[in-house]
Amino acid sequence: MSVTSPPVEEHPGTTTVLGGVPSTVDEPRRRLERFSSDDLFELLGSAISALALMWVIFDRLVAFEGVFGFVVCVYLMFLCIYAVVSGQHHGRLAASDRVMTVVMWSAGALVVGLLVMVIGYVIVRGLPGLRPNFFTETLATTGSLDPATAGGGLHSIVGTFQQVGIALLISLPVAMVTAVYLNEVGGRFAKPVRFVIDAMSGIPSIVAGLFIYAIWIVPSGRGYSGFAAALALSIIMLPTICRTALEMLRLVPDGLREAALALGAPRWSVTWKIVLPTARSGLVTAVILGVARAVGETAPVLLTSFGSSVMNGNPFAGPQDNLPLFVWKQIGSFKDAQQERAWIGAFVLIVLVLTAFTAARWLGNKNRKTR
Repeated sequence: MSVTSPPVEEHPGTTTVLGGVPSTVDEPRRRLERFSSDDLFELLGSAISALALMWVIFDRLVAFEGVFGFVVCVYLMFLCIYAVVSGQHHGRLAASDRVMTVVMWSAGALVVGLLVMVIGYVIVRGLPGLRPNFFTETLATTGSLDPATAGGGLHSIVGTFQQVGIALLISLPVAMVTAVYLNEVGGRFAKPVRFVIDAMSGIPSIVAGLFIYAIWIVPSGRGYSGFAAALALSIIMLPTICRTALEMLRLVPDGLREAALALGAPRWSVTWKIVLPTARSGLVTAVILGVARAVGETAPVLLTSFGSSVMNGNPFAGPQDNLPLFVWKQIGSFKDAQQERAWIGAFVLIVLVLTAFTAARWLGNKNRKTR
């Protein structure tokens, strides 16, 4: 005698009734990251619709003017249209995810686009006039009527490397020790030290230059020098390196510290042999950000090293030039040749900074792979 199962009633969405006993049926997963050709048409259609609608409003109805306002209104209208279209086809949750994805991608594209525009403009203005003599000559024998290809910036390149190098030697140990103290040691002085570091992050660069000018150059009578500029740059570097290094040390798992301490290792050994090597790549990033913060500063260098058109290889005596100061002096001239020379200096500065950053990043990744 066969037994017939009772009919199964399926209710869409949540349950299946089997013999009067409800049982849960898994709903299909919503894959928000899936992007098909239909989604692409929705995106392009929304963009074209927003562009056409705002063109009609701007050009035919209210006669507004201004490219920036038009672009902003088109973008906002595009988000509204895209949200409505996505909501009708995919539901409210998927529509919210897609709109926020578009916003995030737009923000990233805007940042990258602005960076490419700045670097591209400097390359277009500076690269055509660059000659090998820029790296071998100074402005000692160059006059205001000479072409842009005459003379060079060797004295500024040397001054840049010396000043930034000395500033890094001063600020790096202090910043690293401070970051280790705040994250690994702590104590009652941790909060005041953290407050000072945060306050130094907001100090304008010209204030750092005035500080060194007031306590180093004027009272002692030593005069302008590359070392005075390095002191001002170290004040600018220190909070950036310290705060970034502190965040990198916080990312080291506490389990590594606890395991080493459980094996009987002293705390200083744990910090030196476990914590710092683990955060090495992040600490290299901290150094890169510190150098980037200081290498393009002009105001503190103008107040402390004053600048020079001749070579001065001694940073402890006499005025000394660097590339940002070189660019500032040349671009302030009314001569086209000197302004073109300023763009050459700006291009060389970008190349040197990118080269140093790439080398530092490569060394950091290499050390991390060899551990």
